[in-house]
Amino acid sequence: MTFVTLNEARLAASARGISAAAAPIELRKAAAAPLTTQYHFFLSHTREDAAVVAGVKTLLEGEGWMVYVYWAEGDATTRVNAATAADLRKRMNNCQALIYASSEASPSSKWMPWELGYFDGRKPGRVAIMPLPSSAATGFKGQEYLELYPNLERFNWTDGTKSLGIRTGVGAGKTLGRFINEGVTV
Repeated sequence: MTFVTLNEARLAASARGISAAAAPIELRKAAAAPLTTQYHFFLSHTREDAAVVAGVKTLLEGEGWMVYVYWAEGDATTRVNAATAADLRKRMNNCQALIYASSEASPSSKWMPWELGYFDGRKPGRVAIMPLPSSAATGFKGQEYLELYPNLERFNWTDGTKSLGIRTGVGAGKTLGRFINEGVTV
């Protein structure tokens, strides 16, 4: 297994010129797209991981995928309400799959489990967990319910190409394109 680490994601954002301080501004701009815009992926994340999320978005877009990241206006103390939930539903309905960016900070999010449940109910088999360990050596241990879903990892494919993909079993995986089109059950 080769997971993308927190540091690798931060470096990807930095390489694109997005600093930790600028990440919320960049994500807020991306979140302002028209409600009808179609995306390949909805990136579920915790607000605490702004620089990491900007990097994950950069990595996915670097492989040609359109990624939606919801970033609320205001500060972290702004209360999310029914209008926010309605907006999230519209956004998720316009995405083909959901990637749950799971870090050490994720368990503090109240909305990530809600997004995961909503999306899985609407589009079963189109949810993947992206473990973001602090280092390659530490491995990953997420919340128990995340084991219900396949992981997004780095793959060296048999044709010699390298890209992100979905682990479907021991020594087996699907490209992100096949994941979007066919789904995955574990």
